Amino acid sequence: MQVQQIMTRRLATVHQDDRLSVVRAIFEQAPFRHLLVVDDEERLCGVITHADMYRALSPYLATDAELERDRDTLQRRAHQVMSRHPVTIAPETGLDTAAALLLEHQISCLPVVAEGRLQGIISWKDLLRTLMK
Repeated sequence: MQVQQIMTRRLATVHQDDRLSVVRAIFEQAPFRHLLVVDDEERLCGVITHADMYRALSPYLATDAELERDRDTLQRRAHQVMSRHPVTIAPETGLDTAAALLLEHQISCLPVVAEGRLQGIISWKDLLRTLMK
């Protein structure tokens, strides 16, 4: 079986200069845990995970102890917290190779790229879901 058979094709992306407030709003409304970061020409330049975002935000946001400096963490830009040079995979790659890459690089998703264009994304959950069928 190939990656293209199980990958998610409907992609959520943010631009490098989008603020973490935008990233946070997307994660709060969506069931996924990865956002692809693109440049002005829609080329992949990074990945932000749910965990990356929360590491960058103040833990005091929305608490009684919140200060202006805590709110300022929402103004950071996507490019400041994204993982750069993400490991990518081609659509025709086998699922065994995808699983090996996730384990080897200790990552939770692989953007799917063909001819320099984003095609989809595959996560470890997609692989487990397929295994359980």
